Amino acid sequence: MLIVDILAAAGAPQNKFGFAEALQQGGFIAYATVIILGIMSFGSFYILFTKWFEQSKILRQFNAIRTTFWKAPTLREGAAKLEKNSAWRQLVEDGIAAEDQHSKMTDSLEAHDWLHGSLSRSEATINARLSGGLPFLATVGATSPFIGLFGTVVGIYRALIAIGLAGSASIDKVAGPVGEALIMTALGLLVAVPAVLAYNYLQSRNKRIAELLTGFSNDILANINSKGAIKPTVAVAAKAAPAPAKPAAAPAKP
Repeated sequence: MLIVDILAAAGAPQNKFGFAEALQQGGFIAYATVIILGIMSFGSFYILFTKWFEQSKILRQFNAIRTTFWKAPTLREGAAKLEKNSAWRQLVEDGIAAEDQHSKMTDSLEAHDWLHGSLSRSEATINARLSGGLPFLATVGATSPFIGLFGTVVGIYRALIAIGLAGSASIDKVAGPVGEALIMTALGLLVAVPAVLAYNYLQSRNKRIAELLTGFSNDILANINSKGAIKPTVAVAAKAAPAPAKPAAAPAKP
């Protein structure tokens, strides 16, 4: 403020068409538009980071499945090695619960369908939880440009009123409202583009996780139906190759 006062005292021209000045000229509508877009932007980045961490955790847990879970002799012992409240442990526990109940089925086909349906429901629950928040990103990406456009329309309308009152389209009369309109347009795009990119990125990772869940579910189903006989191939680290033997020393010349 001191620098502004000094420049004003020295007769230096002040900028009357900045962002704050544009909001002041726009009044309630301008402030409301900026606040709504700000809330949308904050919500989009919050969902992006929280979902990214959640997805990364699930993918990291999957890497430990083939090295720990399938080495256990039974599903119950393997489930105890998985992290609590993880998607993979939920799928295993739901499969174990279905196995405990499928013995009541008199028909083997009905038992298989019961196991398959139980695991499918568990997959759907996990996928639904992972998809939480993505509709908000899609809504922000679709509506924020129009919210910014609303502010743009109001700014242009105010510019036309200023021209009508002044009787001429002088730059000092229309610069403020037109600047406000351009700012609202830019803010709408600034909020929409990251939301759309975040939605597509998170959606692609969810599809990858859904594929892994389906494969893991099929492995559990095969293991239950075979009474533990069928297990996926567990990757075993190759043993280190022995070091090559050193060549024999050449005999000394006489």
